[in-house]
Amino acid sequence: MTKGLANEASSSESSKKEDFIRKLWLNADCVCFDVDSTVCTEEAIDELAKFKQVGSLVEAITRNAMGGNMSFRTALQTRLNIIQPTLQCLEKFVINHPSELTNGISELITALHERQIPVYLITGGFHSIVDPVAEQLNIPLTNVFANQLLFNSDGSYAGFDEDEMTSDSGGKGRVIEYLKNKYNYQRIILIGDGATDMEANADGFIGFGGNIIRDIVRDNAPWFVNSFYQLTDELRNNTNDSLSQTTLHHQELSKKRFSTEVKAN
Repeated sequence: MTKGLANEASSSESSKKEDFIRKLWLNADCVCFDVDSTVCTEEAIDELAKFKQVGSLVEAITRNAMGGNMSFRTALQTRLNIIQPTLQCLEKFVINHPSELTNGISELITALHERQIPVYLITGGFHSIVDPVAEQLNIPLTNVFANQLLFNSDGSYAGFDEDEMTSDSGGKGRVIEYLKNKYNYQRIILIGDGATDMEANADGFIGFGGNIIRDIVRDNAPWFVNSFYQLTDELRNNTNDSLSQTTLHHQELSKKRFSTEVKAN
């Protein structure tokens, strides 16, 4: 009997959290998206590694690093040192392997733009790959937070800009804080497939499983969706359900912490 009551209480709490996020979604003043496996169907660095025929080596490093002994920056540096993406190679990759948009993302971003909601892309990926995606979705390049690859005068790989907020662990959280401080956003929604997205301290998080379902996100996201059409329908079919500032600041959404240093894309 006690176990049954506990399960009922847990279910009720989960329902309240989802209801809050749904209301926040209808009143968001800013929406941020992860890119790899969210806006786009694939993980760009893995595809670039396959393009350079070092896919298995890069995937092995990612798997080994997931034990938590390596920061995202170290993992990124190690993988790029193996890939050695020259400027010429990168240009060829972008032309021959354009990023594939996830079904429904174009319609969703159009709906947000119609409501005059600013949209941002936040990723541990690279501007050279993500910027064309932003242009395709009519997102200003100034609204893209990604990593910048560096090249020598002959086009050979020279590293990446370590001053970018997304170049190390916790980068997405730093971008969220930056946006809040610069634009005074009060209701930022972040949508993504990974635990690092869930931990970025946005006002609301929506877990996305349309390309890959990560158990930790499915089980802990206050609202988890498998299709962007669900979010578009929510916007199209509902008038704004007013969410007061008092409710926003006093609603307690429990946040669990996880070890997710490496997978920041």
